[in-house]
Amino acid sequence: MAKKNKKIKTSSNTIALNKKARHDYFIEQTLEAGLSLEGWEVKSLRDSKVQIKESYVILKNNELFLFGAHVSPLKSASTHVNADPTRTRKLLLNRLEINRIKDKINQKGATVVPLKLYWGRGKVKLEIGVAKGKKSHDKRQDIKSRDWQREKQRALKETNK
Repeated sequence: MAKKNKKIKTSSNTIALNKKARHDYFIEQTLEAGLSLEGWEVKSLRDSKVQIKESYVILKNNELFLFGAHVSPLKSASTHVNADPTRTRKLLLNRLEINRIKDKINQKGATVVPLKLYWGRGKVKLEIGVAKGKKSHDKRQDIKSRDWQREKQRALKETNK
């Protein structure tokens, strides 16, 4: 009997990260949302031709939309499709989740930012976070604590040698 060849995944499921969001905002809550995409966009996502650094989530007519994400079309994509790289994409969430986010957005200073774009169960998922903006002194404090953690790790590494 022959064994079935299993495909070994060497890369992670992450397509794109928004590192700037965790630097600029306090993330209070995270949610997983689906994305409504066209065929050429999925092909581009498989090649990681996407950028979500400057994007944000807007609430319009009790629906959430990803605004400002840039998906670069592939050169091998179909020529009869008019590709718009920065089109607004609908987020797929259930009504209860949308209502919870809507209540959080109505609070002063709260916003929704995309954190990570990844493959989940064969579909494209977007991790969004309900966030509040950081002040500059908060950002400096985060940098200090990150540097301190790095120094501690170095010192521990030196003592273990």
